[in-house]
Amino acid sequence: MGDPKGFLTTKREGPTRRPVDLRLMDWREVYEDFPHDHLEKQAGRCMNCGIPFCHQGCPLGNLIPEWNDLVYRKDWREATERLHATNNFPEFTGTLCPAPCEAACVLAINDDAVTIKQVEIEIVDRAWDEGWVPPQPARTKTGKKVAVVGSGPAGLAAAQQLTRVGHDVVVFERSDRIGGLLRYGIPEFKMEKARLDRRLKQMQDEGTMFRASVDVGTDITVEQLREEFDAVVLAGGATAWRDLPAAGRETEGVHQAMEFLPWANHVQQGDIDAPPITAEGKDVVIIGGGDTGADCLGTSHRQGARSVTQLEIMPTPPEKRTEGMPWPTYPMVYRVSSAHEEGGDRLFSVNTTEFVADDEGKLAGVRIVEVKRGEKGFDPVEGTEKLLPAQLVLLAMGFVGPEKGKLLSDLGVELDERGNVARDRSFMTSVDGVFSAGDMGRGQSLIVWAIAEGRSAAAGVDAYLTGRDVLPRPIEPTDRPLT
Repeated sequence: MGDPKGFLTTKREGPTRRPVDLRLMDWREVYEDFPHDHLEKQAGRCMNCGIPFCHQGCPLGNLIPEWNDLVYRKDWREATERLHATNNFPEFTGTLCPAPCEAACVLAINDDAVTIKQVEIEIVDRAWDEGWVPPQPARTKTGKKVAVVGSGPAGLAAAQQLTRVGHDVVVFERSDRIGGLLRYGIPEFKMEKARLDRRLKQMQDEGTMFRASVDVGTDITVEQLREEFDAVVLAGGATAWRDLPAAGRETEGVHQAMEFLPWANHVQQGDIDAPPITAEGKDVVIIGGGDTGADCLGTSHRQGARSVTQLEIMPTPPEKRTEGMPWPTYPMVYRVSSAHEEGGDRLFSVNTTEFVADDEGKLAGVRIVEVKRGEKGFDPVEGTEKLLPAQLVLLAMGFVGPEKGKLLSDLGVELDERGNVARDRSFMTSVDGVFSAGDMGRGQSLIVWAIAEGRSAAAGVDAYLTGRDVLPRPIEPTDRPLT
């Protein structure tokens, strides 16, 4: 324990967000730099608890008290080693994870939690700046070949683990660039893609091979895949989006969030000058109050929307924990993201009943009604109907599981009762030698769970191919997320 009184004498402090009017002029990450001396004091707030519940909150089992203590003692290089001992990509979790570890921090019982997520990102950023993140190629090769289908966080974590223990790993991605949702689903202002690119370069230097623009099941058949590779890891995510079958759904101007967000990233990559679906000059309505909705909100602001309204069928969350959200569970409380801070309206307890078209068949508005909980869901409140002007609607209501296309059907893998790919405790599916990791088997979840699943699936693959037990298994498929 670095500072035995740190949690008493030092108040929680985080980085400052750049001024709204400035950050809306670009797509850079929204936070200012955080001085190292300030961070070292923040790390000193960690109490090094006898039972560190932050471990319980983190599916990866990150060694949080250890690297907090090392940062407080200014031993940043050893902190880097401790951080990477359990997490392949702390720059991804440090920017994108909602930090269930902080919700489980013992200090959070009656005070502000330790800034665990900020310590994490500052460690890995300094590590890259100092050259402390070298490639780690395998010393010996096994002669076994593994195909990883999908290049999101689960697929990349599995690929890196397997490459480092000597397997020849090829990652297949149907998009034109590697990264999955990290590449085209996460806006640049939440995570600049330079973070992803430098990690991919490390993986290439270690020996992982990447093949983009390959739709497995179509461009390469399942038979070819099984013939060429000794094992397969399915890590394609839960990309089947939830739809809203309200009247007028087919109206021009109603799009899924994942039909909208990738175009903005293509612009930032320099592929195109302007997106074919844009919020510029429009009244935008976003249906869905989660992270994807906030991503649409921040993107709409930067594209120059005239107005943005975000709708959520659930009631306004409480400001603080309630009896139904006891510590150390992750509390579903009211949160203001950087995108919400930038503007727009948020409406809770409302349902969309109709997408209204103009005389030319283009979207003109959205008809909504207030709702309250009933015996069988949400009941409309009489007399509360309202028409919102809208020329663009973005559906951001989450995902219902993996796409049921040729890949899964040709492999013949069994699905569980939720429609996800079923697997055993080694992460193997019903098909011998075929494994599943991440949202494809778990259902829509957090990035930290995806990385933990990728690491665990890699351990199952390595044991299947070699009979050894050398890779860590942070979780088993029976584990469920806190959120």
